[in-house]
Formats: sequence, C-alpha cells, structure tokens
Amino acid sequence: MAAPAFAYWVLAREARALLTRLDRIKPLVLLETMVPAAGIATDAMQATEHYLAKGRRMLRARGHAYIRWLEAGANRASPAVAHRRYALLRLELNRILTQFDLFSDALTQRSEIETGVWLAGLDAAARDALILADYYEAPPLLCYLDRGAGAAIRRARTRLPGGGSNPVAIIRVPRERMVGAGVAASLVHEVGHQASELLGLPSSLRPVLRVLQSGRAGAVWVWWERWISEILADFWAVAKLGLVATLGLMGVVSLPRPFVFRVSMDDPHPIPWIRVRLSCALGQALYPHPQWARLSALWASFYPRDGLDPPRLRLLADLEDSIPAMAGVLVGHRPPSLRGESLQEVVAKRERRPERLDELFLRWRAYPDLIVRAPPTLALAVIGQARARGRISPEQESATLSNLLTHWAARSVLVPAPVLPRRPTLVLDEFRRH
Repeated sequence: MAAPAFAYWVLAREARALLTRLDRIKPLVLLETMVPAAGIATDAMQATEHYLAKGRRMLRARGHAYIRWLEAGANRASPAVAHRRYALLRLELNRILTQFDLFSDALTQRSEIETGVWLAGLDAAARDALILADYYEAPPLLCYLDRGAGAAIRRARTRLPGGGSNPVAIIRVPRERMVGAGVAASLVHEVGHQASELLGLPSSLRPVLRVLQSGRAGAVWVWWERWISEILADFWAVAKLGLVATLGLMGVVSLPRPFVFRVSMDDPHPIPWIRVRLSCALGQALYPHPQWARLSALWASFYPRDGLDPPRLRLLADLEDSIPAMAGVLVGHRPPSLRGESLQEVVAKRERRPERLDELFLRWRAYPDLIVRAPPTLALAVIGQARARGRISPEQESATLSNLLTHWAARSVLVPAPVLPRRPTLVLDEFRRH
C-alpha cells in the first residue's frame, strides 16, 4: 500500500472512530436523574439542548464530509494536509465536549438530595431578580454550587469556551453560603451583571464618568469607571434585597486586613473597604434609613485605617469623599434603554424600604401563608432584614429559607405561576414557633 493511501486509510478510520464517540453524547434530558422539583426551567433546558444538538449536527456533517473527501480525491492532497484537517475535527469534538461538560456539571448537582431542589429554588429567585417588564427579554437561568467564597456568572449571549454564544445564563453560587441570606446577596449580585448588560448600563455610564474625570477631582473617577461593572451588580442587589445585599457583601469581603485595603489597577472589583461603604451609600440613596449609617460605621470599626501608608490613605479619603456623588450618578442615571426613566425609578421598589420590610415580617409572622405569595426576592429581603434586626435567629433563618427554596422549586413544577397554593404548609412551622 502506497504511503499516501495508507495515510488516508488510517485517517478515515480515525474520523469514523471520532464520529462514534460523538454519537455517544446523549441529550442531557436522557442522562440526568433528578426529582421533578429539582429540574431546570423548560426554556433553559430547551435552549441548552438545542444549542448542544446543533453543535453535534455540525460536527457530524463535517466528519462525514471529511471521510467522503478522503475516499473521493484526497490523493491529490499530501498526508500532512489530510492530517491537519483531521486535527481540526478533533479540536471541534473537544470544544463540544467542553461545552457539554459545562452544562452537565451544573445539572448533575440536581440529583443531590436537598441540594438539587434548593438549586431549582434559586433558579426561581434568580428569574424574579432579573424580571424587568417591558425593558428587555430575560434569558433562561441555571444555578449550580461550587467551592470558594465568591459567586460568578457566565452571562447569556456571551462567548462559550471554544466559540459559540451561550444560550443560558449560568450562575455559580458558593456552596458555603447554603442556606442563609448570604446566598441571596451572591445570587442577585450575579443576576445584576446580566441585567446591567441587557440594559446597556456599563456602556451608557462610562461616558458620564469620563466627563467627571476632567474635573478638579477627576483622578478618583478613573477608579469608579474601572469598577463600574461590579458596582452596577452591587447596585442591583441592593435595589432588590436592601440590607441583605450589603450584609452578604460584607460576608464575602471579610478577609485578612491586607486584602481589604488592597489596591490593584487590574482588579475589576472595588477596594473591599470602599466597596462596602459604597453599598451602604447606595442603600441610603435608594431606601433612606438610619440603618445604613450604622452598618457603614460597623464596617469601618472592623477595619480601622490606622497604620496604612499615606498614598493609600489619600486614595481612600478621596474615594470616600466621592461616594455620595457616585451614588447620585447611579440612582439618577437615565440610560436610553429605560426610555427617559432613571435607574431609581425603575429598579427601586417601595416594598423594599426597611420600614416596609419590617411591617411585612410582622404580618407574615401572624399570617404565614402570605410569605409564599410574595416575589422570591421580596421574601429573601424580608427574612434577611428580620435576621439582621434580631427577630429571628440564624438557625430559624436557615430553616425558613430552606423551606422557601423547596416551595419555589415545587411550585415551578406543580403550579404554573402566578397561581399559588392556598395553604403552603412547607413554611408554616418556623413562623408558628417563633
């Protein structure tokens, strides 16, 4: 057998073997075992399956075309050229497997006892946090747990590893935050990244911040522009959750002192010490109440600035002085996507005011059935505020949130929203005992 012909024969068999491995990749709906309440939303599953199936179809077609090319005229090409084309096919298979594993890893947790149902409940809370009627079409969402203190999001419609547009927003939630109010802060912060991109907020705010950089205190606004994406996500969390968002942020950035005062031009996150102070200022701008000043002072007492070098002290002082102005820029911003309305007018809700959250807790304690009639983010805000006020213990908070997540997961399967059960016994016991 001539050397080129032998090369084509070997490569054709390798291509056929590649296609057999491709055919072993089954739809996720045929692979994952989970109770119905732990399943992901239909739109998320459909978008994921359609995207993955499209990739498999395209590779299968390319593989068969390559085999036909080898059989029908490849003797005009050198073995090196034929092998290069096979290598590209193999890279494409690995790209498809990488993307398959990305979604499979998230779905596999749905089979874990309790965890799977909690994740479905987090999906429901994330959908509620993303809803902004009439301003954009919200993409499907999918939550999963992972190690580490921080959350993360792979936004929908962004590039996946190896190429292609992500059909579903995938939110990684820290396992150490399950289950307590801190999980709400992490979850809604990541949802805020998706929402701010859908509204075009980073691109509409950056020109505003650049104008401010030309003023007398312009240097400090360079930092705010650098951090604007993370700041917008923090803003979204405070608007949806109130005090819970800032407390959750404090939990994430409560680190050894050098990290809290660390200054890095490469980090998209604000300096932790400043970030919490800004979160308090955003809360005061959106939902005025003395609690924000108390919380800001508490944070400063945890990390006094004594002993910092003079340049760092000056930067922190300049940033701190500009916090009220930065908060004002955010709440008053009117991007084109909001059609003349400000962020505060669209995102801030009266029922998220601290006094209203307190009233709702007292009412729900008297009439526990009402808690599951509320939007998930409102329920999370009320429970977290009650724990911060000392009205429920951390143990009671965890048990109540576990029950709520379970209820939201079951409701997504059993009852089409917005119809709700009249007597959701899942969440009654904690409120009756306390």
